[in-house]
Amino acid sequence: MSSLISGLENLWQYMWQLSRQTKRLIRFDMAAMADNGNLSEKERKIAEQVLPGGTDSLGRGNSGGGSDNGSRGGGYNLAQKIGLILGPVLFLLVLIMPTPADMPPVAKLVLAAVVWIAIWWITEAIPIPATSLLPIVLFPLLGVQDVKSTTASYGDSTVFLFMGGFFIAAAMERWNLHRRIALNIIKLVGTGPKTIILGFMVATAFLSMWISNTATAMMMMPIGLAVIVQVALLLKQQGSDIDTSLGRFNFGTALMLGIAYAASIGGVATIIGTPPNGIFVGVAKEMWGQDISFASWLAYGIPLAAVTLIFAWWYLTTVAYPVRIKELPGGMKVINDEIKKLGPISRAETQVASVFILVALLWISSSFVLKDFIPMINDATISILGAVLLFLLPVNLAKGQFILDWESALKIPWGILLLFGGGISLAGGFKSSGLAEWIATRLTGLEGASMLVIVLAVTTMAIFLTEVTSNTATATMLMPVMASMGIAMGIHPYALMITAAIACSYAFMLPVATPPNAVVFGTGYVTIPQMARAGFALNIFGVIAITALTLYYLPVVWGISFNTIPAWIK
Repeated sequence: MSSLISGLENLWQYMWQLSRQTKRLIRFDMAAMADNGNLSEKERKIAEQVLPGGTDSLGRGNSGGGSDNGSRGGGYNLAQKIGLILGPVLFLLVLIMPTPADMPPVAKLVLAAVVWIAIWWITEAIPIPATSLLPIVLFPLLGVQDVKSTTASYGDSTVFLFMGGFFIAAAMERWNLHRRIALNIIKLVGTGPKTIILGFMVATAFLSMWISNTATAMMMMPIGLAVIVQVALLLKQQGSDIDTSLGRFNFGTALMLGIAYAASIGGVATIIGTPPNGIFVGVAKEMWGQDISFASWLAYGIPLAAVTLIFAWWYLTTVAYPVRIKELPGGMKVINDEIKKLGPISRAETQVASVFILVALLWISSSFVLKDFIPMINDATISILGAVLLFLLPVNLAKGQFILDWESALKIPWGILLLFGGGISLAGGFKSSGLAEWIATRLTGLEGASMLVIVLAVTTMAIFLTEVTSNTATATMLMPVMASMGIAMGIHPYALMITAAIACSYAFMLPVATPPNAVVFGTGYVTIPQMARAGFALNIFGVIAITALTLYYLPVVWGISFNTIPAWIK
């Protein structure tokens, strides 16, 4: 019995570790970031700087306001205690409420489960990954779906697409390839005050296409700080009248905000760049069996990210925080010094780069080249192929050292994969129970409304909602609703689903909106009013850009019509 209790305690602690790791990727939680034993020493120091209590709050196993305690049973704050009780209470209330006449009885069961899961996700009454497993328990118990159908969602191809992507990102980070790429992009772009900010933003956005926004911002921020400190020091030595103090140095503010915003913007360019993209792809596959290829997403995501990135750079350096420095003293010296520290490119870096390029090329070509020769291949197959290659390629065969080992692989965000599975499972429940169709009938009043107005409203709602909520949880909840709304309007549901998914990554105003914002806010070079001022302008631009490209560009590159419901919707 004692061994069983000990095993359960260990499992409980591990779930909280997964929860902290998940929160690092989907919301502002610097305490959880610092408490993660897998962080590098540099990342840990950065997290310590951002924490209000300095290092005093580290090493306690909790997150934020005392939650996420990995010790026996976990430590709950008030919100968690309320959520722990409120979730099942509202679940029971929905079950005992009279069923609307036109609502399938099983749809009400799914609605009750969704309410419970949403409450626990929002309040984190139990670890986020553990909450994501609730459909496996609730759906069979309620008679919504059998266990086989429910658990199939957790093995969806989208989950494996992200898993392979996480493995590749882990290999890049293990051998410092991501740092070498970033530094050389910055060096290539130039050394002028504005161009070096552009270089940082381009490098950050590119890396964010492939690895998490949080990891990208955490890596780029110390390099950016080194440049700012070097420039400020040389300006003082030259007797410049430019104020280089924290919060008053326009170059520093623009560079820090540029890194944060580019980390979020770059994520929208690829399916694996940020979780909301993958949630949309997974829900489309679960509800209608439709595959969104990597190449198709690139055709839409890259132009949108590029337009937003250019605007963000122009606005930050010209309008919001104009850079008065004519020449950048010592800026490139910092970059060159950092490159020298890396030394010559290693065999491991070359191998990781080769696998990365191979996988990227296969992703891009799979939909119009590989499909003709290997019809059953998809992007998840390619992703896992790349991951397996990383475990096979030796760095030092005599020592048994390979590009990726399981110890390194364990550091990928497994909790995010469970969250994906839970979201896809909920979408399946929405469809199979008739809840999605019932919601659509409730929205028939929207039929005939201007699609432009609706898309603008959805974009605005999602962007500003994500300023205070997790973008992943928001996207998970919105996808089935947006699908139903589109059908109710008599239009292609992608019009609203893609709009909402992308908009969930366009939160630029507050430190709590997204981890990259939090990371740069902690440096002291950016105040909340400064971030809010610049972020509001980017939010408004995001509303316009997402709406315009979704309505007038996406149908062209994807070859679809938003004005009709596709035949494959049943």
